[in-house]
Amino acid sequence: MTGFGVAGFENDQMVVHVEVRSLNSKFLDLTVRSPRQFSDREPEIRNLVQSSLERGKVSVTIDFVPKGPQQLPVQLNEDLFRSYFTQFQQLATSVNESSEELFKLALQAPNVMVHVPADREESQDWDQVKRVVEQALAQCDRFRSDEGASLWLKMKENCAIISQGLQRIKEDDPARKEKIKQRIKGYFSQWVEENSFDANRFEQELIYYFEKIDITEELVRLQTHLDYFLSSMENELLQGKKLGFIAQEIGREINTIGSKANDAGIQRQVILMKDELEKIKEQSLNVL
Repeated sequence: MTGFGVAGFENDQMVVHVEVRSLNSKFLDLTVRSPRQFSDREPEIRNLVQSSLERGKVSVTIDFVPKGPQQLPVQLNEDLFRSYFTQFQQLATSVNESSEELFKLALQAPNVMVHVPADREESQDWDQVKRVVEQALAQCDRFRSDEGASLWLKMKENCAIISQGLQRIKEDDPARKEKIKQRIKGYFSQWVEENSFDANRFEQELIYYFEKIDITEELVRLQTHLDYFLSSMENELLQGKKLGFIAQEIGREINTIGSKANDAGIQRQVILMKDELEKIKEQSLNVL
């Protein structure tokens, strides 16, 4: 489910800013961007996200800026730098090449710059950063909860429209059957008078045909699936995947009704129901 959360903290020692963004995804897909000194904290960040958001394409961005006088994070080996520079300069002279880039090349040579651990107590810094991360995750979760409330209402509206279409099909079904019977009688009345045939076999074929176009069972199952979908929405938690499965069953019954109905009016209702069902399927990906 989509969501956004931001939190910050500032005092005399540091400035901390954390952003959490979440997009739709069937699983938890986490990306963490944090300063180098907190790279070993990524498993802990992942646990914090899993305990709060559970699912989604989640991006966590942590900005940390220490305040006050700071020791350089690197130490320069000046003697080694001079040795590299001298050697490079001699080589450049021997091949008649320019020495404009030798300073940069010598500075980047191995062991000229050595990383120096910071004097600050990183565990104390992390404790404060962790609190800010938790605040941003909580805000993102509230954002998703608010969106979920509007989503719940929208999905109920979609189900109501499908139920209305189902009710119209139930009302139109008797007239559809009668129309098909009259059409068959018209087709075969003259042929029956002019040709001899097995009346019993003809009756069996008609019974078989009417069984093939009967949609009573599909209408009952569709109503059952709709009731189950609404019940799961209102009474159960963490049922996003389950709602997706029920939506698939609803779609199967709607498609069967459309293929068996052989009626323009019912086909129109089927199209409307399928349109609402596609909205439900799309939005069910947002449900945990």
